[in-house]
Amino acid sequence: MHELSMADAMVKTILDVAEKNDATEVLEATIEVGKLTMLNPEQLKFLLDVLVENTLLENATINIEEVPVEIECNACDYTGPANMDDSDHYLAIVKCPECNERDLEITAGRECNVKNIKIEKEDD
Repeated sequence: MHELSMADAMVKTILDVAEKNDATEVLEATIEVGKLTMLNPEQLKFLLDVLVENTLLENATINIEEVPVEIECNACDYTGPANMDDSDHYLAIVKCPECNERDLEITAGRECNVKNIKIEKEDD
């Protein structure tokens, strides 16, 4: 289950940024998860909720945004959403929806990022 290692890394990243900015609490965090990461958003959310206990993130709203797969086809010059064969969730097969070719560049859908963080700071 690679969701656990990814959730742990995300929590550590968010807490590191919050501490460097003298946060007293993290109010909200948004995480982008590309469809090609093969991360299950529900499992990720569950693990994040467990890992944030007794941290600055404990009461934060954690949003997970799934990023669809976008491509640039080398065969027909199509640019946009990909056609994905969902028959095997262990191996995503990405094809061009216009010409059905697999000779393409993936431009979105692989990311796994902390997009933004909202924090609370003490008044000076």
